Amino acid sequence: MKRILTIDGGGIRGTFPAAFLANLEHDLEQPIGRYFDLISGTSTGGIIAIGLALGLRASDILKFYEEKGPAIFAQTRGGIAGWVGRHLRKGRWLLWGPKYSAQPLRDALHGVLGDRKLGEARTRLVIPAWHPQTQGVYIFKTAHHPRLRTDYKEFAVDAAMATAAAPTYFAQHVTANDVGLVDGGLWANNPTGIAVVEAMATLGWPAEDIRVLSIGCLEDIKVVREAYGAASLAPQLASLFMAGQSHGSLGIAQILTGDPHERRAIYRVSQPVPDGFYSLDDTSRIRSLKDRAFAEARIQKPILQPQFFGAPAEEFTPHYR
Repeated sequence: MKRILTIDGGGIRGTFPAAFLANLEHDLEQPIGRYFDLISGTSTGGIIAIGLALGLRASDILKFYEEKGPAIFAQTRGGIAGWVGRHLRKGRWLLWGPKYSAQPLRDALHGVLGDRKLGEARTRLVIPAWHPQTQGVYIFKTAHHPRLRTDYKEFAVDAAMATAAAPTYFAQHVTANDVGLVDGGLWANNPTGIAVVEAMATLGWPAEDIRVLSIGCLEDIKVVREAYGAASLAPQLASLFMAGQSHGSLGIAQILTGDPHERRAIYRVSQPVPDGFYSLDDTSRIRSLKDRAFAEARIQKPILQPQFFGAPAEEFTPHYR
């Protein structure tokens, strides 16, 4: 059996999958990433995926969100000074530039990943990004196939920064090779579909041998009226596109694996939440996100344990180092 872990994008909402995995990890002998044969994550999910593949414990990644999140998303002081700061930042965001500097994110990532490269990953990785210059997909991969001769040399921080460079929130990330990249969430916010395609088409794993744990960053409940104008719909477009892509990605994975008609292969974990309650950059909700994740893990643990955590995965040996 080949076990795949996929993690959606979602900004600080990545606290939810990090906390969910940390809770599952409490009962395991090894870091939770060692129990999967392939890990794929987009944006904030890409950060988690890279950390897990490099051997970090989920509990340490959760601590990263708790301790570094407020600095990454530049929380300001309360009172008048805080009010002015928030509105100046919003004005900059709307008119002429990204909402946040990427430097705090880079510093935080370097603090946990250092100068390690993707070639040091102990688990196969698939990390989506987008290349604006060519308007094309750009997927970081470990050397899990003989033709994958390049990405294993990339710094882990570069891959994490690239997949998380959400337009309007952060500037595009320029890698050490001078390649400008932005958030993979533009086309694969839920990477489950591309992970299953990679497993079957590149790695040659039979559909009947694949089992996927797909973790979302919560799903906003949206109601779109039958009649609407541009002004009312525009603020919802990004999240509507992301929701549509997520369902499409899951649908592709289900068709390819025969789920649910032939067998259960995809185990999806997420929660519906009130629209707008958890924004991508509201770090004041971190505690609430942890609350939801630990409660969800309590329910899911008896179901997931026999499917994914009976024993660690076979050791991954890359073709190049």
